[in-house]
Amino acid sequence: MTLTEKKSNKMTPTEQYIHILENTVKKGELSLLRSSADQGLDHTLTGFDLFTGLWWPLRQKSQRAPRRQVAWMIAKLYACYPIAHSSEDETKTLARQLALLCPPKDEKFRYRFDTLLILPLHNIEPALRWALALLYSNHMSLNWVKLTDDLSIWERESVRLRWAEEFLNNLRHH
Repeated sequence: MTLTEKKSNKMTPTEQYIHILENTVKKGELSLLRSSADQGLDHTLTGFDLFTGLWWPLRQKSQRAPRRQVAWMIAKLYACYPIAHSSEDETKTLARQLALLCPPKDEKFRYRFDTLLILPLHNIEPALRWALALLYSNHMSLNWVKLTDDLSIWERESVRLRWAEEFLNNLRHH
């Protein structure tokens, strides 16, 4: 067993998925995923095949692998904004990072964040692209595993309430 295989065995299925996106997807494949933004998994056969090769082996090993809809969205978002994954830092959540970027008293920014919180999973991708574009352009890192896990249970009100609390508790008050 190689060192990579040993490390992979200690990772959660979500950590394995993010590791695959970060370390094994080639530039051409990222381009294909980027071109699938806002598209369903069945939009192109090539995109479907690429995604299936990334996700299905994990799903076969564990039912705890990210849900297909979430994994597909994360693959497309990562391809658009390959933000450095902060695996050791639980504080690098999307809500906290956005709070750090929110200009003081910017009602439009806060409105966009509030809108993101109320969107159903099947409509959230454009709002997430807005948020990730901000992090990417400001060279911030993100805990992609936490984002993926949160989106996997997005229907739970407790997840959205935690995001709201993280955002509000981390706003810079000037």
